[in-house]
Amino acid sequence: MKALVLAPFSPAALRSLARLMPVAYESWTRTKRLYDPEELGRRMGEEGVTALIVEADFIFEEVFDQAKDLMFLGVCRADLGHVDLEAATRHGVPVSHTPGRNAQAVAELTVGLMLSLARRIPALNGYVKQGRWEDPVDGYVNHRGVELKGSVLGLVGLGAVGRAVATLAAGFGMTVIAYDPYAGKPGQRRGGATLTTLERVLKESAFLSLHAPSTPETAGLIGERELGVMGRGTYLVNTASHDLVDEAALVKALAAGHLSGAALDVHETHPISPASPLLKLENVLLTPHVGGATEETVQRHSAMILEDLERCLRGERPLRLANPRVWDGLEG
Repeated sequence: MKALVLAPFSPAALRSLARLMPVAYESWTRTKRLYDPEELGRRMGEEGVTALIVEADFIFEEVFDQAKDLMFLGVCRADLGHVDLEAATRHGVPVSHTPGRNAQAVAELTVGLMLSLARRIPALNGYVKQGRWEDPVDGYVNHRGVELKGSVLGLVGLGAVGRAVATLAAGFGMTVIAYDPYAGKPGQRRGGATLTTLERVLKESAFLSLHAPSTPETAGLIGERELGVMGRGTYLVNTASHDLVDEAALVKALAAGHLSGAALDVHETHPISPASPLLKLENVLLTPHVGGATEETVQRHSAMILEDLERCLRGERPLRLANPRVWDGLEG
C-alpha cells in the first residue's frame, strides 16, 4: 500500500499514517501545484497508490480510470464540487471529507472583522503609525465606534460556521437572529440563534454576516433590493462566498453611505483584481481568503481523514463518508 498526500497535513497525522503505509507528502501549499487529473491518475497507476488525500486538486473520472489500486480518497474540506463522486462510487472508492474542519477559524475571523468595523481598528492603526495623531482628544471626538453588546447580529446560513459565530456573538452580549430555510421554521431556536425570515434579518440587523453555501439558489441572494432593506449605518461581513452578494450593488450602497462598512474575505478572483472598485472605498476591509487558514484547521482535517482511513483499513464504515452507496457495494 502507498499513500499520496497532496493536502497540508499535520506532522502528527503524517507520522501515524507512515506507520500504516509508505507516504509521499507533497502538499499543494508547498509545491504550489495542482495536478491535471489525467497526469495524476497516470502517476497513481504507475506507483500503485492506494490512498489519496487532497484538498484543492480536481479528482475526475480520469483519476479513477487509471488509479486501479485506489481504495480510499480523503478530501480535506467539506465542499466536494471538485470531486466526481459518481465516478468514485462506480469504481468502488470510498470518499471521506471533513465537514466543519474550519468552522471555528472562520467564525473567529468573522467576529474579528465585526470588531474591526465597529471600532475602525485598521484605520486607527494607520492613523497612529502615519503620525496623524496630533490632538490627544481627537480619538474621543472624531473616532468613536459602536459596541457589539446589545446589537443585533443577523446570520444568513446556520451551518457549522454560522452556529460557531452565534456562540461567539452571544459571549459579546449580542442578540442573534438567523435565516436558514433548512435549519428549521421561523421562531425556533437553533444553534444559538432565533430563526426568522430573510426580510426580518435584513431589517433588524446592525451586523449582517453571510454563511450560506454557494449554490444556484443562493447566487445573488443579497442584491440591490436586499441592501436597501438593511438599515442605514449597518455593516455587512462576508466570509462565505463572493457569489452571495451583488458586488456592484454593494459598492453603490457603501459609496452612498447607506452601509457604514463591509468586510470581505471572499472575492470574484483570487487575488482580487487591481481594478476592483472595492479597493478605493475607505469603509471596506478586505482580507485574502484566509477564513480557514489556521494551524488548528489543518490539525482537525488531518485527524478526521486519518480516523476515516484507519476505519476503512479495518473494514469499518468511515464516519464522514460522502458517497454512502459505495459502502453497500463493498460490503456486498
